[in-house]
Amino acid sequence: MGRSGIRVAPFAFGGNVFGWTVNESMAFKLLDEFTSSGFNLIDTADVYSTWVPGNKGGESETIIGQWLSSRKNRKDVIIATKLGKPMGPGKLGLSAKYIRQAIEDSLKRLQTDYIDLYQSHDDDPHTPMEETLSTFTELIKEGKVRAIGASNFTDDRLAQALTISKANSYARYESLQPPYNLYNRSIEKDLQPLCIKEEIGIISYYALASGFLTGKYRTENDLNKSVRGQGIKKYLDSKGKKILSALDEVSTKYNTYPATIALAWLMSRPAVVAPIASATNEAQLKDLLKSVEITLDEESIRLLSGEALTVDG
Repeated sequence: MGRSGIRVAPFAFGGNVFGWTVNESMAFKLLDEFTSSGFNLIDTADVYSTWVPGNKGGESETIIGQWLSSRKNRKDVIIATKLGKPMGPGKLGLSAKYIRQAIEDSLKRLQTDYIDLYQSHDDDPHTPMEETLSTFTELIKEGKVRAIGASNFTDDRLAQALTISKANSYARYESLQPPYNLYNRSIEKDLQPLCIKEEIGIISYYALASGFLTGKYRTENDLNKSVRGQGIKKYLDSKGKKILSALDEVSTKYNTYPATIALAWLMSRPAVVAPIASATNEAQLKDLLKSVEITLDEESIRLLSGEALTVDG
């Protein structure tokens, strides 16, 4: 994970589904399957899952905390969580005061005394970066955080943060969590080259484009198959259909599923440490985990990359 010294298996479980489409009982089964298969990086955020009616945020962290407590395996897993998105009146951003409040809340929910990777969920233009980074540095010195990461930053702002960290001997962002998949490749223009140059590990979200790259959604009628369906409509264009065609061809070649190939493609990309994806049942998860066993040949990578058209942005 960047220069942090933290080592992770090349696939991360996305905890955004916990407390939403996955209840605690199923979450425990999924996390047991994930870790028993040799994987260790679990990504969550304090804001998961505020979008569910009746939820207030923290549901995902709470479920993970219950699991950690019951399994007594804290040292065997890498917990990545995030702060900064709105969690209620006055609860947002990256000010020193709020970081202090947010981390204590997350530690309590996760039932742990440290977080392996603490990430800025969004950039905060209203708080000086020096204030944010100096506070993160204090948390690392106090043993509450091992490393820090950024999510949803532009290349300019990430570069600025790195410059400030270097000039002041602050902790630096060791990871970047951007959207990145076969359909959305906008980071290849600026962010990915910066991460390669600065040795920052990419842990990409929307690795399966909200499920579109599983191949389950091919017509507008398919959008009713899940609660996430309507968010996938934007991918049903000519570009998306060409990507699915390429995935079909390569998945047939490797005798596996489109989702598995989509993740294997991401794992072949420069600076990508571990793409993030979630599953709602054990069968889905097992299919996703197979991605680490596949090394795509050059022909397949060219086909997938070519069918994905050009870089966005």
